Amino acid sequence: MAQTLRWGILSTAGIARKNWEAIRNSGNGTVTAVASRDVAKAQQFIDECQQEVPYDEAPRAIGSYDEIVTAGDIDAVYIPLPTGLRKEWVIKAANAGKHVMCEKPCAVSHADLVEMTAACEANNVQFMDGIMYMHSDRLPKLRAALDDPANVGRITRIATAFSFCAPPEFLAGNIRLSSELEPAGCLGDLGWYTIRATLFVMNYEMPKALRATMLSTASRADSPSQVPTELSAELFFDNGISATFYNSFLTNHQQWVHVSGDKGNIRLDDLVLPYPDGELDFLVNNAEFVVEGCKFTMEKHLRREFVNEPGGNDVDAQETKLFRNFADLALGGKPDSFWPEAALKTQAILDACLESAQNGSKLIEL
Repeated sequence: MAQTLRWGILSTAGIARKNWEAIRNSGNGTVTAVASRDVAKAQQFIDECQQEVPYDEAPRAIGSYDEIVTAGDIDAVYIPLPTGLRKEWVIKAANAGKHVMCEKPCAVSHADLVEMTAACEANNVQFMDGIMYMHSDRLPKLRAALDDPANVGRITRIATAFSFCAPPEFLAGNIRLSSELEPAGCLGDLGWYTIRATLFVMNYEMPKALRATMLSTASRADSPSQVPTELSAELFFDNGISATFYNSFLTNHQQWVHVSGDKGNIRLDDLVLPYPDGELDFLVNNAEFVVEGCKFTMEKHLRREFVNEPGGNDVDAQETKLFRNFADLALGGKPDSFWPEAALKTQAILDACLESAQNGSKLIEL
């Protein structure tokens, strides 16, 4: 295989524009073709992206998903199709010998994702979900801070939130408000990130039980049923550790993680889309309550940890590293099972949360 991974993009979804640039900046990948069911739409997408972020050789437009997954000059496919359509094309791509980068949530159900990842394993191709922050240099530093007993100590509580306040036109017409295309609504779109962050903190230990609460729902006009637009969940782990997360299309931008323990806490405020100041940080706080006679004082012992890493699609940004790391695995010919396994765990928790929320916050045992 060539030392440059040749990508095909399945669909002209908005997020594919960002990742068009990330692939170009990866240094080991190039976009060879873009597919849409309307070839003119694929060509328009290419023309607009080329104008802003040009490749030396413009990718070609294809008017068929079947054609792009079977093309001989494509090694990997990036699939940002709606969730309800992903299973078919992940399996077809894997069976055609293509490596698969799948947007999140990866599937409508855990059972579907089992089939999807099994097809990738059977064909010896890499499967990976598109969580950018998993490839940031900040994550190993955060892992080291969590593992140092002087910082947090014994973890007791994890809290995460990811939300944005959607405009009326989003709530009226976006695919995330279609139960056929995105049945998990905000839980699928945003909860995939918060669930994965919790799993990361817990070293991928699964919760023993959970319950979720549907706080609000909505749908666009052609949707058969409503989907979550605001949801919260509680996860229960062994050893008394609990976690909560909140997702919403109705609350202004937030994307934070807070880990508490018997020695201190760690807070990270820009998990998914880092603030573009070139320093990706988190705060360690070992507050101390001091009593001296009649004087009661809460002392703040705050330490900032950071890595030098740009945001956006810079050559050293997490988005670019996502595609660079994927290409390294695909070109190396030895798929890393960590990625499908992490996706399966994330999907299992997501499914259980949706089931609980749809059934009056029923306790679900995993």
